Amino acid sequence: MEKIIDITERVPTMKKRRRRRTNLKFLALVTVFLFVIMILLYFQLPYSDIKKINIKGAQLKEDTFYIEQTNLNIDDSLWGFKIPDVQQKIAQHEWVKSVEVRRKFLNEVEITVEEWQKVAYISKDGEFYPMLDNGVVFNEPNAIVPIDAPIFLKFEDESLRKKLLKELAKLKPEVLSLISQINANPSEADPYSITLYMNDGYEVRADANTLAEKLNYYPSIVAQIENEEVFEKGVVDIEVGSYYRPFSDEYSLVDKDSENLDLNDEGSAETEEGGQLEVENDE
Repeated sequence: MEKIIDITERVPTMKKRRRRRTNLKFLALVTVFLFVIMILLYFQLPYSDIKKINIKGAQLKEDTFYIEQTNLNIDDSLWGFKIPDVQQKIAQHEWVKSVEVRRKFLNEVEITVEEWQKVAYISKDGEFYPMLDNGVVFNEPNAIVPIDAPIFLKFEDESLRKKLLKELAKLKPEVLSLISQINANPSEADPYSITLYMNDGYEVRADANTLAEKLNYYPSIVAQIENEEVFEKGVVDIEVGSYYRPFSDEYSLVDKDSENLDLNDEGSAETEEGGQLEVENDE
C-alpha cells in the first residue's frame, strides 16, 4: 500500500527552499550594489589618480624625457588618456624601436621603451656622436672619448656607414667590445674596404659586406696565432680569406716601399704609404 504524504508535511520544506533562494538573490544584489559603489568611489576619490610613472628600457634618454613626451602627470586620472596616443608620441622619435604602455595596479603607468642598439660612435668636430643599428646618428654628443663602442673615422659615405652599422649589430657582444676604432679606406677595387683597430692590439682588414660573418670568428683566429711558441701581434686580413702578417713584416715593407718612392718620386710616396699591402697567407 502506497504511503500518502500529507501536504502539511511538505510546506516547511518548500518554505525553506524558497527562503534560501530569496536569500541568495538578495546576497547577489547586495554584492553587485557594493561592487558598483566601490567602482564609483574609486573614480571619485584620488585612488584612481596616477601616483607613479615607471619607465623601463631607456638608455639613450633620461626617464624624465619620456615622461614629458607622454604629457602625463602625477594626480592625472589613470583612465583619462588613450594608450595608443601615448605610444605614438614616444614612437615618433627615430631612436625608438618600439614602445608599450600599460596601466598597472590601480594607480600606476608602466612604459617599456625599446631603443635601437648603440653600436658605434662617429667623430665630428672633436665630439663623439652615438650611431644606432638602424643607421641613425644620435644627436647628443659625448664630450669625452667613449669606451663602450667603437669609433668611426673617415666615414663620409652614408651608405657605407649604414651598411657597417647593420653588420656591427650582428656581432657577438664580446667581439663588438674588442673593437676600438674603425676607419673607412675604400678604393676603386673595393669600395667597402675598412680597417679595424682592436683593443687587444691587433689590426683587422675587412670588407663591410661580410664583416659580421667573418669577424665573429676573431677570438678563435687570435687564439690560433697566440698558441704558437713565438708570436707577434699584427694584421689579420679577413677581406677574402683569413690571412695574418706580423707588424714587423707589414710595416717594414711599408717603410721600404716609402724609401724607394722617396728616391724616385717624392710626390707619390704619401699615397703609397697609406695604401694597403698584400697580406701573406700563413695557412
